[in-house]
Amino acid sequence: MDKFNYLSNTDLQSTEQLYNLYKSDPKNVDESWQKFFEGFEFARTQFNENEINENFDAESKVLNLINAYRERGHLFTLTNPVRSRRMYSPTLDFENFGLLQTDLTKPFNAGKNIGIGKATLTEIIDFLKQTYCKSIGVEFRYIRNTEMHDWLRNKMEADKNTPNYSETEKLRILQKLSEAVLFERFLHLKFVGQKRFSLEGAEALIPAIAEVIEKGVESDVSEFIIGMAHRGRLNVLANILQKPYKNIFTEFQGKEYDDYALMGDVKYHLGFNSTIKNRFNKDISLTLSPNPSHLEAVDPVVEGLSRAKAEMYYNSNFTKVIPILIHGDASIAGQGIVYEVIQMSQLDGYKTGGTIHIVINNQIGFTTNYLDARSSTYCTDVAKTIQSPIFHVNGDDVEALTHVMSLAVEFRQKFSKDVFIDILCYRKHGHNESDEPRFTQPILYKVIEKHPNCLEIYKQKLLSENSISASEIKSLEQEITNVLESNFNESKAIQSLHINSFLEKEWKDYKKADDTAIFNNTKTSIDEKQLRFLAAQITKLPENKLFYKKLVKLQDDRKAMVEKSGMLDWAMGELLAYASLLSENTPVRLSGQDVERGTFSHRHSVLTVEDSEEKYIPLNNISDTQKKFQVFNSLLSEYGVLGFEYGYASAMPNTLTIWEAQFGDFFNGAQIIVDQFIASAEEKWNLMNGLVMLLPHGYEGQGSEHSSARMERFLILCADNNIQVANCTTPANFFHLLRRQIKRDFRKPLVVFTPKSLLRHPDCVSPIAAFTQETFHEVIDEAIEQKDLIDTVILCTGKIFYDLVSERAKRSANNIAIIRIEQVYPLPTEKIDAIISSYKKAKEYLWVQEEPANMGAWGFISRNYKTNNLKVVARPASGTPATGSSSMHKIRYEKLMGKVFGECKCTERKDECRMTCIGEEWA
Repeated sequence: MDKFNYLSNTDLQSTEQLYNLYKSDPKNVDESWQKFFEGFEFARTQFNENEINENFDAESKVLNLINAYRERGHLFTLTNPVRSRRMYSPTLDFENFGLLQTDLTKPFNAGKNIGIGKATLTEIIDFLKQTYCKSIGVEFRYIRNTEMHDWLRNKMEADKNTPNYSETEKLRILQKLSEAVLFERFLHLKFVGQKRFSLEGAEALIPAIAEVIEKGVESDVSEFIIGMAHRGRLNVLANILQKPYKNIFTEFQGKEYDDYALMGDVKYHLGFNSTIKNRFNKDISLTLSPNPSHLEAVDPVVEGLSRAKAEMYYNSNFTKVIPILIHGDASIAGQGIVYEVIQMSQLDGYKTGGTIHIVINNQIGFTTNYLDARSSTYCTDVAKTIQSPIFHVNGDDVEALTHVMSLAVEFRQKFSKDVFIDILCYRKHGHNESDEPRFTQPILYKVIEKHPNCLEIYKQKLLSENSISASEIKSLEQEITNVLESNFNESKAIQSLHINSFLEKEWKDYKKADDTAIFNNTKTSIDEKQLRFLAAQITKLPENKLFYKKLVKLQDDRKAMVEKSGMLDWAMGELLAYASLLSENTPVRLSGQDVERGTFSHRHSVLTVEDSEEKYIPLNNISDTQKKFQVFNSLLSEYGVLGFEYGYASAMPNTLTIWEAQFGDFFNGAQIIVDQFIASAEEKWNLMNGLVMLLPHGYEGQGSEHSSARMERFLILCADNNIQVANCTTPANFFHLLRRQIKRDFRKPLVVFTPKSLLRHPDCVSPIAAFTQETFHEVIDEAIEQKDLIDTVILCTGKIFYDLVSERAKRSANNIAIIRIEQVYPLPTEKIDAIISSYKKAKEYLWVQEEPANMGAWGFISRNYKTNNLKVVARPASGTPATGSSSMHKIRYEKLMGKVFGECKCTERKDECRMTCIGEEWA
């Protein structure tokens, strides 16, 4: 539509410009203008020039009026039930377009532009007001795709954006609206003062979602995945997903859980899954994802779930699964994750076929007025970045809302594009039911107090139309109330709370892990013949394609590792892990910034054909029976992408799902996903997950953001075997760790601190036998024959092991043994003790780490490993992970090694210096 960006201009010059474009090629202008100019040219053959010019001038003014309504009509609607609209200028008054009072009764051919034929100006204005300025306002003129734009315009103008429901359809709407309103009233009476984040003021949401589902099923949708914050969640659970009322009432009564391993969560955070019947008795799967109080954090999770379900059950047919995200007005405008998620919406690695976004626009965020909550005109303006249509609807007009929902689903199914529906409504109570909103919005709440709810408004409408009688309404409401009362009484007999995993079908073959299972050895080795076959396949290049010479050498070098040296580096070990799983019927998905090549140019899982954009993926060319390797360079997002991959892994326990950070601590931007989902979901929501996070970590003098992956932040979250934290030092151990993630019969999130410099370190290699004859080692001891010579035992994790080995050799410190902790959590205490006890003459035990003493693993180790009087050797405590100066890095490295090997130059407390010196001598 860029070439039509002047369609709303009101001057004749613009119309003349359009006419000149039309004359050069009719396709240069919009279809509606083509029809107009056809009529104009016909008129030139019938009338004199003066009359033609006069008519042309008047017709063009009417056309500009029409296009102004299409573009700006949303600013002048009747969409706000409790506030007066802000005034915008210029208005759509016909005088502003050069038209006169006397023109109101004149017929204009411009009426053909809106499908009503030749019509008077009054008839044209009435049509436009009804279509664009009543209970529905629409923003769509910025859409550049002419097919989308014209489809929307024609759909809306065909019925004037006005529903024409049958009596049966109206009664169905009344049923859902009554259920929503009476449910909230019942809770308000039975559980006085308890938080429920009620839907009162926005109850039309329930018939609206019901319409999305019904319309979706008509277009052959099988599943809906819903994400929302807490406002209205209980109502959605009860009246959309049909969670039994009695179970919700039991949750209000605060009883204990029937599973003592669960901490549980508040009732308005819980998820649920159900299969319901629509009115044609067709099964529909509904899933509501659990969500914390971070209002929009669930958005990417829902998208990942939807993507996974579409792939798993419907061969990636995205028309079969619709994600629905329900936002608040303050959160959709204020939370950056919304922007990240919609930027993902059309990308190959993350698209889900379009999301239905519904905004419960209470026009207030907790106590913050909408004028203080955003700078944009509308809370939904973020949608314009991807040119999605936006509908603004009066929440009191339930028929208008359901009408828009039907149109939104139809648009989504046709164009695979997000749609936004902004329901302008209000919040009857404060932020929660014990909050007093009159403290902060006294004027608004005087209006709300007197305002009838949408059910009362709709009942009066139906009564006035004679669509239903008062006695029928009373009977309907009594029936709903009786069901609520019956369920309330039944809830009293329920002894304890139960939390089902909301993905029971996907997780039926997996069990919860106990302490024994966590440390059980799992067979992860592969046959040597298979290893050699896989290595040959993934290092082979197609003969009919030309590749950059360095890529050819890379593949040749990898092949030589197997065929000649028998020693495999990190990248080869990683790729063999993927190849082996793919050949064993396990799909692999890898996502993150620059993961195809790898930030440090080590992976090269995708090879680009020289002088082209063609890609070749060796891992997808192993055999005809293998599973698919999916690898996606992500957009520059951590929060959104990690949330997406978590959601994907939630529904795909049989897939190795991996997210890799460009540098380890870049996960900082996704800390909410780590805290609220990855570390806590199993205890809160009974939800297992096998997501793998790869976080490059290691001190090479690259500054604070490029050194530490903030191991301490993960370790402080560790409890009850909730996650796994590993820092491998060999390619083979990394190979086994990745395979173990799939070979177990349970799933735990896995955080792996991966190397940078070790990717090319000559000593960081593994023999083929380590892949074919071993398994994952949680702890690795040194192969020391004369252990009686050892008087000092060092425990460490990760890259510093190689530094310590190098320094020990330089100093001939043969009295020191170095033990590697490959799995930091769950901490393999018994295996550590067994290894340490083999050094019978040892007198000193050190924990050595690269990170400052207040970071890294030391805090966790000091709390959880109490034997042998372990002492720390680390950089001094700091507010930043590392120095940005290469010379300072070198000095601090030397001081660290000096402390380890007893060569520190401190002037005080020399006897204790090796363990305690973190003061000025480090400066």
